[in-house]
Formats: sequence, structure tokens, C-alpha cells
Amino acid sequence: MHEFTYRRATSVADAVAAFRGAEDAAYLSGGHTLLPAMKQRLAAPTDVIDLAGLDELVGIAVDADAVEVGALTPHAAVAASAEVGAAIPALAALAGKIGDPQVRNKGTIGGSIANNDPAADYPAALVGLGATVVTERRRIAADDFFTGLFETALADGEIVTSVRFPRPAKAGYAKFPNPASRYAIVGVMAAETADGVRIAVTGAGPCVFRATAMEEALGGALDADAALPALSADGLNSDIHASAEYRAHLVGVMAQRAMAAAG
Repeated sequence: MHEFTYRRATSVADAVAAFRGAEDAAYLSGGHTLLPAMKQRLAAPTDVIDLAGLDELVGIAVDADAVEVGALTPHAAVAASAEVGAAIPALAALAGKIGDPQVRNKGTIGGSIANNDPAADYPAALVGLGATVVTERRRIAADDFFTGLFETALADGEIVTSVRFPRPAKAGYAKFPNPASRYAIVGVMAAETADGVRIAVTGAGPCVFRATAMEEALGGALDADAALPALSADGLNSDIHASAEYRAHLVGVMAQRAMAAAG
């Protein structure tokens, strides 16, 4: 690990100021990506700005229209929240399937989506539910937030402060996990929203995406018995865990299971 300056932020404004004053800074949230990368010398920030302890970024608020999750809220808190479970059961279920207990108790929603791992679960939740990412300077629709492999619409130094999930009429999530990491080889969030049916896929491609042909085939309602069009394997991930063709097949299977979970 290279030498770096450790800074513990006292507020969002303090964190942003520290970032702007550093040569090459990085924010630290749960640390599941940044710290291993630093240990392997794949990342060498001059300054690490720790966001832990910023209570303004922790918490869950539920109202008649949406569930809003603070950026530093751990996955375990979302999974265990009775309010989330009542408002959007699929979101609580998804959070409960992330990694292992250590990951769920330390990892945060803000860190997960800012990192945008192609096999992470939360991107499917955001896109599938039509969520909005809130930062210290603006609001970004989930459809516009995830832009590519480990890439997002966040500007340099911009901090995710919360994620707002509108309540769907119903939704379900299903994934085929890697047996070791529990990352999604393929994960699908299916939801009936105010904007229509949304089918969001994670793990299959370089970035979360919507299965638009499936959405169109379903019309305006989820139907676990509906015949879904096959997904092309072109452009999908292929690795030691699954070929592109197998992932394309899994998308259809997980979509059916997600719709069944939605009820």
C-alpha cells in the first residue's frame, strides 16, 4: 500500500472541501472496494477522506410515495427495516441477499452505486424501481446514473447523499449468485411502476441495463406465466463463471422468478 493522508470528514461540506484541496483524493465509505484496491496497489490516492460518522447520511425515511435511504446506510439496515419491508418488500429482500453478514453490516448503498460493479445488486434495484440518486449538488435519475463498467454520472468529488425509491405497485428480485462472493452472475429486478413495467438486469453485462424487449412483451403488467422473448448474448459478459450464452438464458429464468416473487 502506498502512503496517503487520512482525513475524517466532519460533514458533507467538509468532505467536499477536503477533496477539492487534495491532489488525488478518494472517498471511503464501506471500504470493500477501495481498501483491497489500495492494498494491491491498484489504487493510490494521495488522500483518503473517510465519510464514516456522518450521521446526516445514515437513515431510512418512508412516506406515502417513496422510500429514501441515506447513502451511508448499511445493507443490513435496509434488509431489516420493517418499514422498507412493508413499502417495497423487493428492496428489503435484495439488500438481504448482498454478500455475507460482514458485507451487509459494513457495506453501504452509496458506496455500492458509486463503485458500480457490474455484478452488484443495488444497480438493478435503482433502475428497476426508477429511483433517483440525490447528491450534495443535484438529483440524477437512475436511468442516467449508471453509464458504463465501473462508471457513473457522478462528477469528480461529488457525493451521493441518498437514494429515493418510488413505491411500485409490486416488484420482485431474483438472482443467480456466485457461490463464493454472492455477487450476481445474473440478477433481475421486475417492477410495475407509475411509468410502466421495468425489467432491470445486473451481472449479465458491463453495466446494469433494462430488458426493453421483455418490458414491451409484458405490456403494462408483470406476469410470471408470460412467454418472454429471448435475450441476445451479444455484448454480455463471458468469464470463468458463465458464458455470455448462459447469462442470456439466465436473464429469462431470473425474470420469471422475479415476477413470481412480486406476486
